[in-house]
Amino acid sequence: MQTVQPTDDYPIIIKYTKPKTHPNQKMVAIEWHGDQDMRVVERPKVMITEPKDCVVRITSTTICGSDLHLYHNEFAGLEKKDVLGHECMGIIDEIGPDVRDFKVGDRVVVSAVICCGECNYCKRGEISLCNHTNPSKELESMYGHRLSGIFGYSHLLGGYDGGQAEYIRVPLADKTCLKVPDTLKDEQVLFLSDIACTGWHANELAEVKQGDVVAIWGSGPVGLMAQMWAKFRGASRVIAIDNVPNRLAVSEKLGCEVINFEQTDPVNELKRRVKGGPDVCIEAVGFRFPKSLIHKVERFARLETDSPQVLTECILSCKKGGRMAVVGDYYAYCNHFPIGPLMEKYITFRGSQVFVQKYWKELLGYIEQGKVDPTFVVTHTMSLREGDKAYRMFDRKEDNCLKILLKPDLKPSTV
Repeated sequence: MQTVQPTDDYPIIIKYTKPKTHPNQKMVAIEWHGDQDMRVVERPKVMITEPKDCVVRITSTTICGSDLHLYHNEFAGLEKKDVLGHECMGIIDEIGPDVRDFKVGDRVVVSAVICCGECNYCKRGEISLCNHTNPSKELESMYGHRLSGIFGYSHLLGGYDGGQAEYIRVPLADKTCLKVPDTLKDEQVLFLSDIACTGWHANELAEVKQGDVVAIWGSGPVGLMAQMWAKFRGASRVIAIDNVPNRLAVSEKLGCEVINFEQTDPVNELKRRVKGGPDVCIEAVGFRFPKSLIHKVERFARLETDSPQVLTECILSCKKGGRMAVVGDYYAYCNHFPIGPLMEKYITFRGSQVFVQKYWKELLGYIEQGKVDPTFVVTHTMSLREGDKAYRMFDRKEDNCLKILLKPDLKPSTV
């Protein structure tokens, strides 16, 4: 293990050496090769590289909505042959000599976020702010500080190979894996790696409580999880905003009111429905979806990376003194951001990547007790070897696709 001491703020930065691979063993993985160019390949199987590593044989993995930012080459730091994916689980296949809490054969969920467990941020449970697991100088320059490493999310976030493969090397295994019971199916616990925790995180950031009126932009998998947890926490009304009919239908099944933004303006509709505005506005959409011509032009011309239009709707809709949480991914900078209304309306504004390890044991308990069932987001199950096809389906929302489970052991469809 190599360590460097760049500043007093980061006394120890863990920098993992290039992962080792088995010279004579192969695994299937989905590699990124460019804009909308995903390839299913055989490559050398990963192996233990550092003493605190484990290797997990994947039993289930997924494509996340945030993976589509990479799919469309709208995030820096990607290199050809990178393996994507940050939602996965499986069986521990190998362990390093310094792994204390797990053994070969344990069934585990792998956190999307890699944390050291030792820096002040990790000790406070602010896992994605970890000082020690992402050596990217470029990210530090962009954001002013380092953030945690994340599996399969470019070299800006550590360059860790992701879980859309038959095997994944997991650094700092004792902090990055969660043992799960054999009594629960993969799809019940898999989303503890990311979206189940992210939906909860949105509610935590916005301090959703009994009786709140909550408006949630986005009925994709993360938005639906945020809606599920808002209902669970006792929100009196949850209003979902999207434009995809089958997604809005799922929101209605969760007991949410819905607004189709292609049929009515969300700001005006919320003003009509909710006197004074929602107590909470949650943004679960992200940066890639400009609505107006000016933002389409500015993004095309690289005058901005992120469209702020959904954020603007949240800010204009939120009640005075309300709370706002942002868990849809934002990347760098935007134009025409409504800083005046945000400041003048006394809105509490929070956002971050998810604190997976802070929440996952608690949420696993709710799943075990049958209080929630996150499997409702799964619409398709496919073979890992159909990964390129799965990306196209998910991106184009074909066949009412909402969430695809990829199974390494499943044979490809013959249809």
